[in-house]
Amino acid sequence: MNEGLIECVPNFSEGKNLETIEQICNSIKKIKGVTLLDVDSSEDFNRTVITFVGKPKSVLEAAINCAKKGIELIDMTKHSGEHARMGAVDVVPFIPINNSSMEECVSIAEEFAKEIGKEMQIPIYLYANAARTSERRLLPNIRKGEYEGLNQKITQKEWIPDEGPQKFVPKSGATATGARSVLIAYNINLNTNDKTEANKIAGTIRTSGVLIKDEQGNKILDEFGKPKRKNGKFTDLQAAGWMYDKNTAQVSMNLLDYNKTGMHLIMEEIKKEAAKQDLLVTAGELVGLIPLNALIDSGKYYHSNPDSASIEELVDSAVEGLMLNKLDLFNKNKRIIEWAANKEMI
Repeated sequence: MNEGLIECVPNFSEGKNLETIEQICNSIKKIKGVTLLDVDSSEDFNRTVITFVGKPKSVLEAAINCAKKGIELIDMTKHSGEHARMGAVDVVPFIPINNSSMEECVSIAEEFAKEIGKEMQIPIYLYANAARTSERRLLPNIRKGEYEGLNQKITQKEWIPDEGPQKFVPKSGATATGARSVLIAYNINLNTNDKTEANKIAGTIRTSGVLIKDEQGNKILDEFGKPKRKNGKFTDLQAAGWMYDKNTAQVSMNLLDYNKTGMHLIMEEIKKEAAKQDLLVTAGELVGLIPLNALIDSGKYYHSNPDSASIEELVDSAVEGLMLNKLDLFNKNKRIIEWAANKEMI
């Protein structure tokens, strides 16, 4: 069996300084055996998501390289942005793509954490499949309190870093790294500038649902003193209301397992929920890249005759149905992981 391919999607807390972003990208490009697939920067989020693939050793080397460069260049004491974050190099996930395993990605994440924690002297947390405790499996748990709350959080026994020092480093914050399945960052825009409307929809669809409150608006607690929740419609889905721009509210989502919760199911449900609020869906937005099979699944839903359609036709139907071509041209050869890498990954 050929040596497998690993995807790495590091998130940096910098979306405005093009020179800094370019230097981080160059630190990846110099590593032999790695292909840089996508660089997605947002000024409002002040965040850049980079995607690259390659052989395991090369991906680890590139991840270490770009993390060191990000820690060197980004100053969290001057950072502000819409997206939740806790560090200059906020999160570095490793993802099995082809002929590679989750166990292999866990090992790579552990090596990365040890190297960066020791050499750069910043706190590192292992999450998802690399987590060493159940509380650290979910990234939002680790990020809770964000950068501003890290100074106090890191002193708590339950939040001792997995690698690196147990201290607050103002310039760099902390970094999370781990191994996970392919995550699809998919957002849907609404024809309103009211973020609360997007939040309402997010609460009805996300796995965690919403808090249950009494008539006075107080949280209702269970027998253990924890707030009760009404679960959302879908599994393996994170969602929240954001602002795409000053005039457009957005349901921002992470699909943790597209095999269980497909993009087309989410799109159609948000259309229904939006209609209840006299709103319309105006566009879909994909952040980063997407696996081919995810679009094929949605294409089978939207195509009028999926059994006789080619893969290309199914992809086109998915792009149309998911409204991925409304905000900008959707370049299939750059946005689909397998096609962008120009390799046989299926």
